[in-house]
Amino acid sequence: MTTPRPFGRSLCAMITPFDASGALDVATAARHAVRLVAGGCDGLVLNGTTGEAPTTSDAEKTALVRAVREAVGGAVAVVAGVGSADTRHTVALAREAERAGADGLLVVAPYYSCPPQPAIEAHFRQVADAVGIPLMVYDIPGRTGVRVEVETLLRLAEHPRIVAVKDCAQDLLGSTKVIANTSLAYYSGCEELNLPLYAVGGAGQVSTVANAVPEVFRAVLDTFDRGETGRAARLNRLALPLVELMMASGLPGAVTAKAVIGAGGVRAPLQSADPLTVERLRAARDTLMSHHDEWG
Repeated sequence: MTTPRPFGRSLCAMITPFDASGALDVATAARHAVRLVAGGCDGLVLNGTTGEAPTTSDAEKTALVRAVREAVGGAVAVVAGVGSADTRHTVALAREAERAGADGLLVVAPYYSCPPQPAIEAHFRQVADAVGIPLMVYDIPGRTGVRVEVETLLRLAEHPRIVAVKDCAQDLLGSTKVIANTSLAYYSGCEELNLPLYAVGGAGQVSTVANAVPEVFRAVLDTFDRGETGRAARLNRLALPLVELMMASGLPGAVTAKAVIGAGGVRAPLQSADPLTVERLRAARDTLMSHHDEWG
């Protein structure tokens, strides 16, 4: 069975750059997007968690999609985050992202109000019914307070425009069940599960750490696909120190990603990393990059 990959295989959850005044910096975003593609990303996810979507306006979200779409051309999938806690607002964002040139939509489960599963299912269906482009369900209960349960995903898979899941549920058993029983493309949203999920039929990854080292995460998948599973595991292990510092150090990925690549500040309530943290992040990145001869 061929694994469906509607948005590519190695995607980056891209940062949203701001200038010194705190305004959206579309020129820097465009340059960063081009670098990510050159580093091996075949898809970019904008306006998500790493993109600081809770603090950007609707107009900024649209401007970012347009700028990145123009910068990378049509060969790379551009997936626009349109999640909100309000279904009507999500539908409006989805329609605007489609008009701006997005290839697909990342839709998070409605957060804070903690709706039951039938309401969550209705939310995703209403968004999918409102547009003509495909949708990726974003299951991240640690942020939203609600899980998109396995049985809900099995039903959502019946919708022709609900084609993928960004999986941050950290439930490999449940994810494997959905992969086995649907055509949903599963993208790991947790770096430590990128390779395990891929090994059981996942489509690929949506990585925050790829903002810093896109080549590494692409190389892990390439190596696995060549049947060199032991080597893929070694490459994956080499990345773990940077993954741990960026994603499990107590700081949000938006903060650590911007710190390690020198992409400027974040918007409040987030705060930029302190100098010692920046030093540690860059040292871990440099150590990982010193192994570049193993990625081929």
